[in-house]
Amino acid sequence: MAFMPPQGPQGPQQAPTSPPPQATPQKPVATTFAVDPGAISGCLFRNTFIWPRFGMGFWFFPTFVGRTSVAGFRWTGRRWVYSGFDLRSIESFTCF
Repeated sequence: MAFMPPQGPQGPQQAPTSPPPQATPQKPVATTFAVDPGAISGCLFRNTFIWPRFGMGFWFFPTFVGRTSVAGFRWTGRRWVYSGFDLRSIESFTCF
């Protein structure tokens, strides 16, 4: 069975062809509410560092932003893997 790339509103989604920056950016001031979909949509198709409410931060390449969630490719340290997250689980983010 062949791997099928994730499907998005515009068709198949492609992972970035290169790794994200090696440096971890400085964490912005955290918000007390869920991340706004309008704010994170400005990071679509850009390297984005996400600090979740729980756990360690990670590089992410968002390809879709919904009303309550974001999906795209998460960097594992070796490769990009398609993932999705509830916006309420994100404490803060910054994109480049």
